[in-house]
Amino acid sequence: MDTEAQHTERDPSSPADPPPDPAPDDGSRSVRVSGAPEEPDTGDTDAGHGPSWRRTGLLGATCVVFLLLLSHFVAQPFLIPSGSMEPTLQVGDRILVNKLAYRFGSEPRRGDVIVFDGTGSFVQEEPAGDPVTGLLHDTAAALGLAAPDETDFVKRVVGTGGDRVVCCDSTGRITVNGARVQEPYLTPGDRPSDVPFDIVVPPGTLWVMGDHRSQSSDSRDHLGSPGGGVVPVDQVIGRADWTVWPFGRWTTVTGTDAYDSVPPPPAGGHQVGPRGRGHG
Repeated sequence: MDTEAQHTERDPSSPADPPPDPAPDDGSRSVRVSGAPEEPDTGDTDAGHGPSWRRTGLLGATCVVFLLLLSHFVAQPFLIPSGSMEPTLQVGDRILVNKLAYRFGSEPRRGDVIVFDGTGSFVQEEPAGDPVTGLLHDTAAALGLAAPDETDFVKRVVGTGGDRVVCCDSTGRITVNGARVQEPYLTPGDRPSDVPFDIVVPPGTLWVMGDHRSQSSDSRDHLGSPGGGVVPVDQVIGRADWTVWPFGRWTTVTGTDAYDSVPPPPAGGHQVGPRGRGHG
């Protein structure tokens, strides 16, 4: 027996010779793991370098939708386009209109500063326009970036349903239900009204006036209109509660105690003479 051959034969059960050591990786080569799918090139920015343009656009659209919903149901920014409410509200002020103020059974009170849709009272017909342009404008206005619609107004409530509002008494003051009203919010130098009137406010409506009486087109200017100068309560958009821009004027639109001494209207209604525009 050839014992030397026995020693030189490889045992079948012995392991194969180890493979040669791989060349050191100097970082210039990339190794693809077997079986791992290749990721498609979507053009998105790497996760480590911030969000992609697609995600940024989606986030921006979501924020706009959220703000529009907030503006529609809760609080709407409103740009003051004129000086009819000076000094309370200045031209260019942006206010937040509280749309929940009258949603749960509450109604506007004397002295409240409100925003309302004047269609049918201050404006007889809503002006027609390009629908696309109108949609873009309404969106910008809802975010406080553009002037409000021509049918939207901001005024102060002077009389509510059943009140008799008269101008003026012997001292030149407005009276409501016979009580003289001192109006500290008026523009200095303005009289309560240069237009005499005597009206009983119909139920469910409001008599409204601007704080800058000499520069305000309000209920007095629409006495002869089909609406009689009054605004239906269901046309009220909300109550002006905050001035939010410019930052130097950031404040609440405070209420007034000017009407605290005004009594409620009589149960049987007011009996007025020929000057009165309505009867209780």
